[in-house]
Order: sequence, then C-alpha cells, then structure tokens
Amino acid sequence: MSGSYDVIVIGSGLGGLVSATILAKEGKKVLLLEKNNQYGGNLQTFVRDRCIFDTGVHYIGGLDSGQNLYQYFNYLGIADKLKLKRMDQDGFDLVTFDNDPNEYPYAQGGANFVAQLSRYFPSERTGIERFYIRMRDECQRFPLYRLDATEAYQWDEALLSVKVSEAIRACTSNPKLQAVLAGTNLLYAGIADKTPFYVHALSVNSYIESAWRCVNGGSQIAKLLIREFLRNGGKALKYKEVNRFHVEEGVLRAVSTADGEAFRARDFISNIDPKRTLDLIGDYPLRKSYADRIRKAENSISAFSLYIVLKPGRVPYLNKNYYHFKDEASVWGNIHYKPSEWPLGYMVSMNANGDDRWADGMTVFTYMRYEEVQQWADTHNTVTEKAIRGRGYEQFKEQKKELMLDMLEKKFPGLRSHIHATYVSTPLTYRDYIGTETGGMYGFVKDANRPLQNYLPSRTKIKNLLLTGQSTNMHGILGVTISAVLTCTELLGKPYLLARINQANQMESLTLPDHGRF
Repeated sequence: MSGSYDVIVIGSGLGGLVSATILAKEGKKVLLLEKNNQYGGNLQTFVRDRCIFDTGVHYIGGLDSGQNLYQYFNYLGIADKLKLKRMDQDGFDLVTFDNDPNEYPYAQGGANFVAQLSRYFPSERTGIERFYIRMRDECQRFPLYRLDATEAYQWDEALLSVKVSEAIRACTSNPKLQAVLAGTNLLYAGIADKTPFYVHALSVNSYIESAWRCVNGGSQIAKLLIREFLRNGGKALKYKEVNRFHVEEGVLRAVSTADGEAFRARDFISNIDPKRTLDLIGDYPLRKSYADRIRKAENSISAFSLYIVLKPGRVPYLNKNYYHFKDEASVWGNIHYKPSEWPLGYMVSMNANGDDRWADGMTVFTYMRYEEVQQWADTHNTVTEKAIRGRGYEQFKEQKKELMLDMLEKKFPGLRSHIHATYVSTPLTYRDYIGTETGGMYGFVKDANRPLQNYLPSRTKIKNLLLTGQSTNMHGILGVTISAVLTCTELLGKPYLLARINQANQMESLTLPDHGRF
C-alpha cells in the first residue's frame, strides 16, 4: 500500500484538476492519479509539424476581470497567468449557410450581441433582445453561477423542462433567425427535441460576456493548475490507470492501479466516466435504480476532427470561429445525419499563435457517431500500445477527410492549395484518450423530457466516493469548473468554500495588468 491521503482524485481532466487544486489549497493531503502521459483530459494539446492543436478547448468565455470564470480561476491562482487573445468583439462566432452570403455574428456584450444581429434582422430586434435576456436570466438560476453562498438554488423541474428549440421559437417565428440563434449548438451537441434551454444558455452566454482564445493552446490551463496543485503540497502521478476499487461495508478503502500499486485515502473523487466508475466498484451491491440510471444514461455524440497545418504566410488569421451548415434545417438535423449526407455542418477554429497576420493551423470538427467506427472498436491507441487499425481504417479516415475538404472548399475556396498537412481524429481517438465509453464529447445527454433523471449528484452510494466532471452537472470550461466546486463543497462546506473564493477576489486590485492578454 503506497501511502495514505486525505483525498485521492482519479483522472486529471479539468474537473479533477480543479477539485485537486481546491482541496490542496485548503490544506488537504491530495493525490491525483492520471492514466495517460499528459494531464488535462480535453485540455490536452498535441503538436504536428511544429503547429499546436487543441483537442477540445477552442475558445473560452467569461474571463474578463470580475466575470465568473475569471473569479474561479483567480481563486485557483491561474487567471493572471493565462496567455489569451481576445476574439473579435463584433463577431467572435459567425453562423453561415450554403447559398447565403451573409455571415451572422455573435458579438461580445449583451447590447452589442443584440445590435450586431439586428443589423441582419432589423424587424426582429425585440425578439433577439428577448432571447438574450432570457438566456442571461437562465444562467443566474444555475448553482454557483453568481458565487453566492446564501442562494438556495433549486432544481426546478418546470424550468429544466424547457427545450432550447421551444425557447427560440417563443422569441421569433423567423426561420433564418431561429437557425442563427441555434447555430452554435455544436458547443453542446444540441438535439431539438431534447436539449434543455439552460444547456444552451450556459454554453453560449459566457462567450457573449467575453470570448478568448488560448495562445498556443488550452493545455496551459492544465499546466498552470498542476503547478498550483503541486505548490500547495499535492502529489500527482502519471501512467497510473485505476483498475479496481476496494469497497468494504459501504466505504471505499483504497484503489489499485494497473501496475500493481494500491493507494489508500479517507475520501475519493472520480473524474472519469461515471459508467467506468461503476465498473470499478465491481460486485459491491448498489441500489439498482441508481446503477441503472448511470448505466442507461445516453452518451453524447462523438466527433470527427480534421487538423490542418497551413503553409506559412498563405492564409490570413481569422480571429473568429465559423459555424457553417448546408441549410437552416441542418442546424438541428446535423446530429441526425445520414452517412450519405455527411457532413451537414461543421465548426472551424484557427490556432492563436501570437501572429495576427497569418494562421499556421486550423481545426474543423463535426459530429460522428461511434457506430461508424464500431468495426475497429477492439483496437486501442494508448501510451504503452500503438495499435495498427489497418488499411480499412486509414481508408475510412481518408474518405471522410476528402468529404470534409470538399465542403470546406465551398466556404473557403482554394483552401486545398494552402494545406501543408492534415491529421484526423475519430470517435475512437476520443474514446482512447479521453476515456469516455463511446468517445462522447460532452458527457451524458441532458434531456428536457426527463430533467431530474439527468441530474447526477456529486455524492454516490459509496459513503466517501464523490463524482465530478462534465457528466455530473454541466460540460464546458465554466460548467465543469462549477461542477468541481460543487463537488468540493461536499468535503469543505459550501459557505466556507464560497467565502474563500469571494475573499480571494475581494483582495484583488480593481486595476490589473493584462499579463499576456492581447
């Protein structure tokens, strides 16, 4: 048995990193176990041809001084150390369609969001304003969005049952505007007849508050959190895949890793897929309704990503993202694509490398169902084993890449002539490196038709085992950070932890240097 700790955190995705750092800052003896060679989960980056690519973090919202993610990151000790580039204020996201020359902007700042979009829909200004206000107000109802320890948040089933598609239709009957207001739903894998409005609000509103790219990649968030964690006395180990829980009399006593070590603690936090957590609990009897709720939870769809290395000095850097669709119906239909029609839409984001003139790389992603790669499901790419999936898999990736490039050329004519190299990831890539069952991008599907069944509390049926991560409350940088804070309140108490976070922000000077923001 390798030592004993106050808390062991399993998995170093953002939820695990934030939880571990909070608990270490508050005096706990914490061990963080990560199965891969890189900390960060979806915060990971990789380098191809000297070009840095993000696996999951293409931009971040709410990081202006005083905004909520800034306040959380300031308490964690990383807000002023991030290297960020503010995106275009009048159009950080553009929603576009085939056969429509307009580029419909999402602007930073509520009034600016309404004003910029109203230029394209002048008769719909009232509806746009109504939609923004409703989205902003919805965020205020989410636990800890305001960092208010006195607020008695309630999971109101009536509010959670409102679908984003219904909320949009209530604000406007204009089909094009409806499509534009839903046009960034790739951020949360939106499903028209399921996705709750609060998911859309939390995903989109923080970007409207302020939108940023991480210069040279989002892995800096993970690196800064690990640094703070270690500085506060934490211990982190890589290549430590937990493969067994030792549960006795309803208490988790220790965890074992694949290399034969075991680690003991008083409390444990699992930041891995909740279904995998159930597997690790093994035969220990849990309430059937609880286990079934997790095992039967619908995984969000996975992704196909195309990483493009561009020839130097050929493609101007675009300080904005594109959400492009074949037509208005594809905004919601994209997730239900037929393989013969794929892709119906995509998101394009350029790397922020510090050069405002030229782009060195761009990432394109769209939906892809796991069943499309199911025939190769028994192969795995891991740190210790480089699988060769065979010629059929490589041909599959090549075919999909060419289809994606064909669609990109319609929006960005001549793009192929500026490409130096391309790289592809599929649902198998996400499955192997992020550790989700079918490579799901955003944890479990949130369903407005069954809202309370979507809620997975931090406390489990094992007395000292807690959950955190994107399947517990919300995905995304802000959502997972809040989820981690909620998990830590179970061990530290909500009034205490919120007071500590607010105290750190009250002590901060009202005038801060930019510290690398440009």
